[in-house]
Amino acid sequence: MPLITKLMNLAFAPRIRQIEYFKSHPIEVQTKQYARLVKAGEKTEFGRQHGITAGMPYSEFRKRVPVMEYPDFEKYIDMVRAGQKKVVWPGKIISLGQSSGTTAGRSKYIPITKDGINDSHMRGPKDVAAIYTHLYPNSRAFAGKTLTLGGSNRRGNEAGIPVGDVSGAMMDNTPRIAHKFRVPRKEIALLTDFDEKVERICQEAMQHDVRTFSGVPSWNLIMLERILKYTGKQNMFEVWPNMELFIHGGTSFKAYRAQFEKMFPSPNMRYLETYNATEGFFGIAEECYTDEMLLMLDYNCFYEFWPTDHLDNANYIVPLEGVEVGKNYAIIITSSNGLWRYMMGDTIRFTSATPYKFRFTGRTKLHVNAFGEEVIIDDAEKAIESACAATGAEIEEFTMAPVFMGAFEGSQQGAHEWVVSFRKAPDDIEAFADAVDQSLSAENSDYAGKRLNNFALRKPIVTVVPAGTFEALLREDGRVGGQIKIPRLSNERNYVERLKEFVARTNK
Repeated sequence: MPLITKLMNLAFAPRIRQIEYFKSHPIEVQTKQYARLVKAGEKTEFGRQHGITAGMPYSEFRKRVPVMEYPDFEKYIDMVRAGQKKVVWPGKIISLGQSSGTTAGRSKYIPITKDGINDSHMRGPKDVAAIYTHLYPNSRAFAGKTLTLGGSNRRGNEAGIPVGDVSGAMMDNTPRIAHKFRVPRKEIALLTDFDEKVERICQEAMQHDVRTFSGVPSWNLIMLERILKYTGKQNMFEVWPNMELFIHGGTSFKAYRAQFEKMFPSPNMRYLETYNATEGFFGIAEECYTDEMLLMLDYNCFYEFWPTDHLDNANYIVPLEGVEVGKNYAIIITSSNGLWRYMMGDTIRFTSATPYKFRFTGRTKLHVNAFGEEVIIDDAEKAIESACAATGAEIEEFTMAPVFMGAFEGSQQGAHEWVVSFRKAPDDIEAFADAVDQSLSAENSDYAGKRLNNFALRKPIVTVVPAGTFEALLREDGRVGGQIKIPRLSNERNYVERLKEFVARTNK
């Protein structure tokens, strides 16, 4: 065992025991989290308005506090932005996380408290290191530098509170000693201009032994391509020969894995999934090459789950002990970031209850159900992955929306239009469309039923746009950076039509 890994395993041994404890005592741990949170909530304006008191039973809590989405919660954020104290949490709010979400919606301002960043956002990366070194005792991943492509915490200041990406807030609160083990330097990492940031990373990171990197797959691919162009190298091992680990999250890795494996052509390169959002850090894979993650139960966060097939009835909401394996749920959190019964909009499906493990499946508002087909992001990403594997294509970005009934002359059928940009286009785009169709039919019985004999849905339409189109549209909107995400699915055609209009306008 390398000395650095041995020392890390010794240091992390108590934390590994804590993780094993909450895996075997999940309900006990969640009960303690709940008690701690309502005790703090009693001291807030939100708690006063909703009758939150220390020791109140969960049954009473769910009666008094309604489930909140961002528009419901926004009035409390406005109070924070106006300078009022102890609105949603008794402790200090150190940042307003400007949640990028997808390009389809306006920004949200999520409170990040001193307690929340220590309990969740900063604890998650430490647990990633603890779990990984425990899993791979011969690893040398942390013997060199870690590269993080994140956002900025420099987009504004309200009531003395910095506004920006959560990764910027994390950077601001990273202990000084930890910066010696990471690149780029803090002043580069917090740059708001993405292109300048990547250029500076190219200049600085070449000088270091980078062995681990982390971030959103799509933006990291852009960075890696620029590094290869900058250095003239053929693959990333020629740049960083000791590279071992990519810690990824934010979007699915399925559609990008083949491209990363081409850039890192070695079976020794590993990929570890995490679930980290502006609202908190929630999941870590306990092994590489899987999207199944362990739900982190002791991050001062109390979880509730709302079945997505009953979002019209709050009586179906259950705490952790009520979830069923295989069912799709919207996540509701109460946490030390001052979020109370807050529905993030993310959905997950549990794969195990002993311990509680899950897969991220998408967003409550990002799905397509124009014809009763109920296609979620997980279905779409699996379909794109399958189509790429079947045709040798390499995806850059994609989005999908329905073509509504009546669009085809003499027919009442509809279809799905996939707008795709490729790094490497397939030789036969119809074969790509067939593979998408076959994967969706295999994964989703509702879709298969609507496609049977072209009953309600025709074969998917694949519209190819030039490489770089999605990024160019983001640039036009002033939304470029390591935490910006493309809206993969929509029940409306607004984003698809805007993309097509953008292509027509810029290609004149």
